[in-house]
Amino acid sequence: MASFLYVSITLFAIVSAFMILLILIQKGRGGGLASAFGGAGGNTAFGSKTGDVLTWTTSIIFGIFLILAIAMNLIANSVNAQRTAVPGTVASQSNTTPATNPSMPSTPTTNLP
Repeated sequence: MASFLYVSITLFAIVSAFMILLILIQKGRGGGLASAFGGAGGNTAFGSKTGDVLTWTTSIIFGIFLILAIAMNLIANSVNAQRTAVPGTVASQSNTTPATNPSMPSTPTTNLP
């Protein structure tokens, strides 16, 4: 199960990087920072219909991103539960008495006059 977690983390990083790059190549809707720096905000990279294609692609990649994030959370919780639950430790801890320190006397000594 832990190996599946590592594979999903790697896939999540790849999807995240692809989504960042996909968002960065989109044309700004209102000018925004593209016009503030004097960039060519009116030109599109892949033609006139790229807004629709990139919007749909971004939505699909975001859906994959969201599903991976939820799956990774569930897998990580399962792996954590498996690592922390060691068989037999709960029953043995409740039946044992606290350990005593050998340097301390077992019974309290009092100096009565």
